[in-house]
Amino acid sequence: MVASPAVISDAQTDPLIVAERIGREFAATAVLRDRLGGTPKRERDLLRESSLLTLIVPKGLGGHGASWTTTLQAVRTIARSDGSLAHVFGFQHLLLATVRLFGTAVQFEALARATVESRWFWGNALNPLDPRTTIAKDESAFVVRGEKSFCSGARDADMLVISATDATTGKLVVAAIPADRPGLTARGDWDNMGQRQTDSGSVVFEDVRVFESELLADPGPLGSTFATLRPLIAQLSLCNVYLGIAEGALQAARTVMAGRGRAWFASGVDRHQDDPYVLLTVGDMVVALEAARQLTDSAAATLDEAWGRQDALTVDERGACAISIAAAKVVTTRAGLEVTNRLFEAAGARATAAKHGLDRFWRDLRTHTLHDPVDYKRRDLGRHWLTGEWPKPSFYS
Repeated sequence: MVASPAVISDAQTDPLIVAERIGREFAATAVLRDRLGGTPKRERDLLRESSLLTLIVPKGLGGHGASWTTTLQAVRTIARSDGSLAHVFGFQHLLLATVRLFGTAVQFEALARATVESRWFWGNALNPLDPRTTIAKDESAFVVRGEKSFCSGARDADMLVISATDATTGKLVVAAIPADRPGLTARGDWDNMGQRQTDSGSVVFEDVRVFESELLADPGPLGSTFATLRPLIAQLSLCNVYLGIAEGALQAARTVMAGRGRAWFASGVDRHQDDPYVLLTVGDMVVALEAARQLTDSAAATLDEAWGRQDALTVDERGACAISIAAAKVVTTRAGLEVTNRLFEAAGARATAAKHGLDRFWRDLRTHTLHDPVDYKRRDLGRHWLTGEWPKPSFYS
C-alpha cells in the first residue's frame, strides 16, 4: 500500500505536533461522543491516516523510530482531549512492544512492516487474569475457545494480541492474530461510566484457529529480563493517560472559569479569578500536576535507557525502572483524581452544566485508575525502600 500524501507529510513532522492537531479534532466532539459511547470509528481512522500508529516502529522498518519518551508524550497529548482514544492509542504501542518482547525478531519485523504498510490498529484480548480461554493443539494448528473480558480496542482492530491457557500444560500462551479470524467476535458490551469509547468489552473465541507462526513463544510471556519490560510499558502508558486527562480537565475548567463574572459575595473581591480560595485550590492542582509531570517524564527516561539495553538488561536495571514507574503511577493516580474532583470547587456550580462535560474527566480517571490497585505499587515502593527488594515481575509490575 502506498501512503497518502497526508501520511507522508505526517511522517516528516514532529509527532507531538501531529498529536496536538489530532487532539484538537477529538476535542471538538469529545463531549458528545462520551454521551454516545460505542466505537469512535472516525477518530480511529484519523489515527490510521496519521503516522502516529507507528511511533515505536524503527525507521529501518518504515516507522518513526521514536523514543518511549516521545511516544508516551503523544499519548498524554491526546488524553488531554479524549481519555478513551488515548487509552487505545497507548495500547497500540504496548501491543507492538509485546510482539517485540515476547516473540522473535523475525516476527516483529514482519508485523511491524505490515503495520506501517497497511496502517493497522492493534487491539487487546490478552487479559491474563481472565482464565476462561483455552488453547489446544489439533492436527494442523491450535484452537482457541472461550471468552476474554476487558479487551480494550478490540472492536475496529486490524490485529489482536490474545492469550489463552494451554489445556495440557496450564501455561499462558500469547499470540498475534488478525482481528477478522473466523470464530472471533468482539462484543459491543462495554457499558461503564467512564472510558466509554475504549470498546473494553469482551471477545468470544469459538474454535478460533491459531497457527504456530503466530505464537509469541520465543522468549514468550515474561520469558527474559528484557521481556519483563512489557508490564512496565503498560503501567507508564496508563500514567500518561491519567496525567493527560487531568491536564485536559484543568484546561477545560479554566475556560469555564474565564466566563464567570462576579466572585462569591463573601470573598471581598469583585472577580471570580481573584477569589483567594479559588486561587489556593487552583494552586494545589497546579502543584500536583507539576509533580506528576516530573516523575512521569523521569520514568520515561529510565524506560528508554532500559529499552536500549535490550537483551543485556540486568535485573537491577529492570528493577530501578520498575520503581521509577511505580512512583509515577501512584502520583499520577492521586493527582489525576484530585484535579478532576476539585476543579468543581474552583469553577463553581455552573461548571456542572452538562454542556461543559467536565464530569467526563473524573469518570474517565476513576474508571481507568481501577485497572489495577495502586496500593500494590505503594507496597512495592515501601518494600524496596525498607529491604532493597525489587518488584517481582508480573503482568502488572
